[in-house]
Amino acid sequence: MGVRATASSCTTGHRRPSRLTCRKNPTYNPAMKTSDVFAVLASPVRRRILELLLDRPYTVNSIVDEFHLHRPSVSEHLHVLRSAKLVRNERRGRERCYFVDPRRLAEVSAWLKPFERYWRRRVQALDDVLDKEKP
Repeated sequence: MGVRATASSCTTGHRRPSRLTCRKNPTYNPAMKTSDVFAVLASPVRRRILELLLDRPYTVNSIVDEFHLHRPSVSEHLHVLRSAKLVRNERRGRERCYFVDPRRLAEVSAWLKPFERYWRRRVQALDDVLDKEKP
């Protein structure tokens, strides 16, 4: 069973307990609903992790090597991504490999489709106006 940080065990001066680390500003916010995929994707670090995982599976250590973050921070981001079902992991020996879970991203893509059509029409209308103004 893991050790849970408490306000008394943290030396950061942070009054509230952090579930995963004793940092003043943890990357994991227990109040954040991981069912809200857009809240999860609001973090540039989590978006970059997803971009990495599009190419191939990564271990935690290989993800850490890509960032200027400590392993606990990357682990927290992966925890949030797993909770939102955007990534899945698989144990391989002593390490865990992380993969993108495309099902949840397909939901996001379907939701964004009408907006994509809207912006295509707007850009086409702009192109039409610019074509008319050309001498």
